[in-house]
Amino acid sequence: MGGKRTGLDLRGIKCPLNWAKAKVYLETLARGDLVELLVDDPKGKQDIPRAAEAEGYVVVKIEEAQSVCKIVVEK
Repeated sequence: MGGKRTGLDLRGIKCPLNWAKAKVYLETLARGDLVELLVDDPKGKQDIPRAAEAEGYVVVKIEEAQSVCKIVVEK
């Protein structure tokens, strides 16, 4: 790690569109960059980490607070 850290607010966007938006965003980042994805769709909370790892990204951390989940992904 050691790249830049950015965020992407996906609250209000349902699965699978939230992962599609996250994937497009991740493709713009450099290797080692981190992105904090904010998700409030229950299906997305489960599916995004799985999809990210299947695409070769590293899920660094998952935190849940109230109805929002923060998923930190490294490219």
